[in-house]
Amino acid sequence: MASEAPNPLGTYLRDRRTRLDPVAFGFGGGRRRTPGLRREEVASRANISPTWYTWLEQGRGGAPSADVLDRIAKGLMLTEPEREHIYMLGLGRLPEARYQPVDGISPRLQRVLDGMVLSPAIIKTAMWDVVGWNRAAALLLTDYAKLPREGRNILRLMFDSDRVRARNEDWAGIARYVVGAFRADVARAGANNSIATADLVAELSRMSPEFEALWRDNDVVAHTEGVKRIHHPDAGLIAMEFSSFAVEGRPELGMIIYNPASSADAKRLRALLDARRE
Repeated sequence: MASEAPNPLGTYLRDRRTRLDPVAFGFGGGRRRTPGLRREEVASRANISPTWYTWLEQGRGGAPSADVLDRIAKGLMLTEPEREHIYMLGLGRLPEARYQPVDGISPRLQRVLDGMVLSPAIIKTAMWDVVGWNRAAALLLTDYAKLPREGRNILRLMFDSDRVRARNEDWAGIARYVVGAFRADVARAGANNSIATADLVAELSRMSPEFEALWRDNDVVAHTEGVKRIHHPDAGLIAMEFSSFAVEGRPELGMIIYNPASSADAKRLRALLDARRE
């Protein structure tokens, strides 16, 4: 007799279902032959056929659609990592990114920034709003704490601040790079068709003909690493290498870390930090 084909998705869904408390989901507790929710209760919460959900747990009926998986994830109140897991089991891929606006970062992530004493570092959203920074970034780049929340957007600073324009040695090259990386970031985070992106692009286009021209070019670049040369009013010209990192589990966030490009640059940066500390 042939053995039954493995059904990882059905096994996982059944495990999640049987761990849930029916009372917490608005169903009567009473006496049940098995723990957790019944299949028809999950199907009701997911707004799908009880027969189809039963087949899904049993590995019958073919692959589910993304819409069905999203309904089941909502019905079972799965976390985002759990939702991603059932996508991998059911479809062999991660779900499309869903952009979520961010107002700030966790204390733990802030401590990561603060631990890099000699490396300016920031956390930005897919819309390029700076939502986290350390002391070194405030001294070398911009003191974001002194800006209103809407003023902490890197694109607004790049195209609407004479101070930022003057401090970037190769402003035109950096501006082209930033626009191309921004285009890639919003697409990766699922925000390329969002109202927030459209509004920001429209605002920047009205504000700056240079941005409008760069946006029309449709260039896309990977925001990975490079060198930025900064004219600081106290420390002079400092060359900083930068590297970009994804924040695990947060596709809408990215971390940029700057490090001096040479020993001379490191000396100037350290002198700036020490002087401001005193």
